[in-house]
Amino acid sequence: MTKAAWIRLALLAAAIGGLEGACRAGWLPRTAIIPPTEMAAGGWRAVASGELNEDMAQTFSVVAIAIMVSLAGGFLVGFAIHGRPRLRRALDPFLGAYYAIPHFAFYPLLIVLFGLGPGPLIALAVMFGVVAMIVATMNGLDRVPRVLGKTAQVMRLTGTDELWRVRLPAALPHLFAGVKLAIAYSFIGVIAGEFILSTKGIGHAIAFAYDNFDARSMYGLILFVLLLVASVNLTLHTVEQRLIQRRSR
Repeated sequence: MTKAAWIRLALLAAAIGGLEGACRAGWLPRTAIIPPTEMAAGGWRAVASGELNEDMAQTFSVVAIAIMVSLAGGFLVGFAIHGRPRLRRALDPFLGAYYAIPHFAFYPLLIVLFGLGPGPLIALAVMFGVVAMIVATMNGLDRVPRVLGKTAQVMRLTGTDELWRVRLPAALPHLFAGVKLAIAYSFIGVIAGEFILSTKGIGHAIAFAYDNFDARSMYGLILFVLLLVASVNLTLHTVEQRLIQRRSR
């Protein structure tokens, strides 16, 4: 691992150790937070027992659909806007202020439109993730060197060949920023939606544990989600760095 990775790991270990010590020493009330070891034990018990299999299947299937729609839709919309400078100048202020909108306020409307079930959750998660992919797509295409476009013209590539053989490979490292954000936002949208109003799912399980003062299960499931999303993003970050290094060579 790199020096920066060791520093991040040391800081994370110090933070976890400090929280563990503060909880064990009684400096933090157990009614507010529990030691990380108990969080891990509670999460392992909840996952390994199999009682959350249906909830996890619900959440992961909805998240997977939301991620696919966000990535595909965000890329297509971003690509279309990138080719229309006037439209992009008109939309840039709205895209920049998009995440200031309280998206959860639209959840009752989404229930009216899609009914109870996974539909509103998918729509809410897509609302969170798609704009990140749109912005990343436009920024990635902006960073494609112009010399590559001239080279494609000299080689008489068609528009489709230029897109698949030149522009997308050159923009791919920058697109990973949108992919990582879209995945994280999809998880946020689905789990938060399940927390507010759902009859199953990991978010519902967290809300149920919260309502019943089951801190071990609540924090355990939160820790489980954090580790899962962090692992996915760490994997994508590793691939992204390799692509950047390969491009620089």
